[in-house]
Amino acid sequence: MEYQTLAQDILRHIGGKDNIVSLVHCATRLRFKLKDNQKADAENLKKNPGVIMVVESGGQFQVVIGNHVHDVWQAVRAEAGLSDEIPAATDDQHNAGNLFSRLIDIVSGIFTPFIGILAASGILKGLLSLAVVCGWLTVESGTYKIWFAASDALFFFFPLVLGYTAGNKFGGNPFITMVIGGALTHPTMIAAFNASQQAGAITEAFFGIPVTWFNYSASVIPVILAAWVSCWLEKQSARRLPASMKNFFAPLICLTVTVPLTFLVIGPLATWLSQLLAHGYQWIYALAPWLAGAAMGALWQVCVIFGLHWGLVPLMINNVVVLGQDSMLPMLLPAVMGQVGAALGVFLRSRDARQKMLAGSSVTAGIFGITEPAVYGVNLPLRRPFIFGCVAGALGGALVGFSATHVYSFGFANIFTIAQMIPPGGVDGTLWGGIAGTLLALILSCGMTLVAGMPRVTAPDAAEHNENDLLSPMTGTVLSLDQVPDPTFAGGLLGQGVAIIPADNKVIAPFAGEVASLFQTRHAIGLLSQSGIEMLIHVGIDTVRLDGTPFTAHVSVGDTFQPGDLLLEFDRQAILDAGYDLATPIIITNSDDYAEVTPLAGTAITAGAPLLSVTHR
Repeated sequence: MEYQTLAQDILRHIGGKDNIVSLVHCATRLRFKLKDNQKADAENLKKNPGVIMVVESGGQFQVVIGNHVHDVWQAVRAEAGLSDEIPAATDDQHNAGNLFSRLIDIVSGIFTPFIGILAASGILKGLLSLAVVCGWLTVESGTYKIWFAASDALFFFFPLVLGYTAGNKFGGNPFITMVIGGALTHPTMIAAFNASQQAGAITEAFFGIPVTWFNYSASVIPVILAAWVSCWLEKQSARRLPASMKNFFAPLICLTVTVPLTFLVIGPLATWLSQLLAHGYQWIYALAPWLAGAAMGALWQVCVIFGLHWGLVPLMINNVVVLGQDSMLPMLLPAVMGQVGAALGVFLRSRDARQKMLAGSSVTAGIFGITEPAVYGVNLPLRRPFIFGCVAGALGGALVGFSATHVYSFGFANIFTIAQMIPPGGVDGTLWGGIAGTLLALILSCGMTLVAGMPRVTAPDAAEHNENDLLSPMTGTVLSLDQVPDPTFAGGLLGQGVAIIPADNKVIAPFAGEVASLFQTRHAIGLLSQSGIEMLIHVGIDTVRLDGTPFTAHVSVGDTFQPGDLLLEFDRQAILDAGYDLATPIIITNSDDYAEVTPLAGTAITAGAPLLSVTHR
């Protein structure tokens, strides 16, 4: 299995399979619910090259993987022997953490399982709007009707889907709560709602209690509250009923009690709450839409980092359901494109081949709304690009808010959100305001990153040191040569120097010069500086036996380079798994030409920091 090694490492660092309560994944993250978070080792897990970042938020241990998260999720499930059946959460697990953390955990647990189809449905709705505006389709055509049904089915039957996932999250039978959601969207109930609207009065009663009818299709809050009540009632019934009866009578009690209770109390109360939230947000938005846009544009990605963005997802969906439109989602698009623009700036500016490749792939993913690779892998480690992305997002969001741009179907912020901004009546200034704000964030963050986003750590560092001071070609732990488990290196037979146990997977140039030699197996490289210093970098001990499999060369013999340029990459974990020592000797092979070769580093060093100095005779 392609991701078996990564899955094993993840399980080892989360405390083993017995520490897992549940595991789901969203677009880029594995989301673990652990029995004991103290058993997890987040810091060492971050060092795995297959892991972008580890975040602990909302009661979840989140491992950011990237676009291939589903494949890794399957590998972890296979290694841990997890089944499709989600364990029921205990009361202690429900009560873990503060109220806000529990709320975020509940919301993410309910919406995460169908996040992909939720985004796809929103995109399809937006594309259909674009097709109608451009005259490619008409709403009367069969093509439009079929695609509209595909795009609208999830939203129309939202109570069924939410009923299932909410039942899972609350630890009950998800099929019971799904049936409750089905009752809310049953044709009989919708017909009763339409009849009451035409009559203008209450027309039905349940055992003499008047029923206020609502159209619950596409609703969010009513079924979630109903699912919580049903799961509580199911647990109480199961405790009191004989084992021979509870499989049938517990669901019967849940349906006969919860469904009427939902139509009589829970539904009207939840509908009132939904309207209160929607109109409350509209009131705040109306006070200063540009300020709301600036705040959302600046802070959205910060919320994503900590997993707090889930608290806003139900509000956006609720706005579309209650108001028929939402102003929050368009303000988030500049926040996304701000980080995309910053990653694009890094791609255009960077001379590091690995960083350039990572930034380029992050731009592609970010355009489609997946910003974690750009944030964790590119912008946040460099700091300034992330800040520039947030600043540009704030300015773009302010312009979107000032333009009163809305979306008319729910999705997640990506390039297709522009299609969702098209008003039902046709293109107007609000659409162009949304596009302008998005482009402003993208271009501004890219420009700022190109001008001032990349720290100048290569050439300036070399200039600050004597030409005979050599920089470290890798990040890791420094050893003296006599600690190397190879008598040839340890005895200084090849020259003086030090060794480094690498903490990452790349070798950079320690000075300006050219490639003097490169082993066919790419495990070792010989360098010649402009002042005549000859250096050998040998990655690992006896790694020649790996026949080059874990190694990638980014230079050839005769190539010239500058300090900090990427020379080699290697698969650190593959070398360890093959049973080889990672100690990497860094030798001055013409040491006899110098009076002294002096180590300049302590026990820990980062790539590009001073490592050795040579003194002429």
